[in-house]
Amino acid sequence: MNDATNLDKDAASMDPEQGLIAVRALRVLADRLEEVHVRNARTQGWSWQAIADVLKVSRQAVHQKHFRD
Repeated sequence: MNDATNLDKDAASMDPEQGLIAVRALRVLADRLEEVHVRNARTQGWSWQAIADVLKVSRQAVHQKHFRD
């Protein structure tokens, strides 16, 4: 993944390859942040429904994505 210094440059690039690289890096970052904050919310006692409501997805979707046996 690109570092933060290059990410803003890549995101603004007129080169489609660089732009798409930035999109992928942002998706990876967003997924990692979501995982951290869902885990934090569950540790603090949040229900799957409460998390889903904040993320604007179904309870089933968030549970399926983040539930670990």
